[in-house]
Amino acid sequence: MPKTERWQWYVEEFSPAELHHHALNHVHYAGRTAFQDVGVVESAAFGKMLILDGDTQSSQADERIYHEALVHPAMAAAADRSQVLILGGGEGATLREVLRHAGVQRATMVDIDGEVVELSKRFLPEWSAGAFNDPRANVIVGDALEFLDEDRGSYGVVISDLTEPLEGSPSNPLFCDAVFKQIKARLQRGGVYVLQASTAGFHNLSLHAKMARTLRRHYAHVVSYVTHVPAFDNDWAFLACSDAADASHLEERAVAEYCSQLSGENFFYDAETHRRIFALPLYLRRALAKDGETF
Repeated sequence: MPKTERWQWYVEEFSPAELHHHALNHVHYAGRTAFQDVGVVESAAFGKMLILDGDTQSSQADERIYHEALVHPAMAAAADRSQVLILGGGEGATLREVLRHAGVQRATMVDIDGEVVELSKRFLPEWSAGAFNDPRANVIVGDALEFLDEDRGSYGVVISDLTEPLEGSPSNPLFCDAVFKQIKARLQRGGVYVLQASTAGFHNLSLHAKMARTLRRHYAHVVSYVTHVPAFDNDWAFLACSDAADASHLEERAVAEYCSQLSGENFFYDAETHRRIFALPLYLRRALAKDGETF
């Protein structure tokens, strides 16, 4: 039997019936901001990890899977990438991925928790990789609801990297028809709204399906896509929403051309991966086709 006495353990309660255990080498930070509990730990399997309210947000080993999946299908599908809005994304990795495209003139990021932003700069600088200092970055510490009320900008891509809308979470008020209408009002013609959209396993897809059903009231094209994120130990889902672009039907050469315009090397996303992540399993397609609960 392996010796475990030297390990500390981070135990994530994914549901009342499911726990994920991560052996830790070190705890860099554990505390509470005005909005949420925050942990930055060093895991034996995945390296550094950011934890918010007890849930894993990203890990050093595989954060690029999540962040490339969140950002690039929408960016590839959008008609104009010059102005991008990011809601959430305190680690700076979503901002990093957006700014890899030279066509981006301005990336505005709005996150309510400035302490998470500062902790990420201190303990997780690899995530942002200098993005916070990019002259094209406009980082706003503030409430996304207030920002959407006051902002009159127009964006080719809006990216929601908010935590799941669980009861008591800072993002919960942002998942409703009124906010979805505000987001759509900020989109340019040909624009794409993309959001991280919870889990998509056969046993935990209900929240994702609820998000998809709600957003169909607002957009002609609401398409799900899914990839496995090892640190989450789950299939993670995203939604790409647009009246003009169906991200699931991009031509391979269009995705390849888009990827050729990115600085640095991709870890996860390319034309072949794009095709795979939109090929949904039958159980998920059936669940998304059913009527059911909405926000």
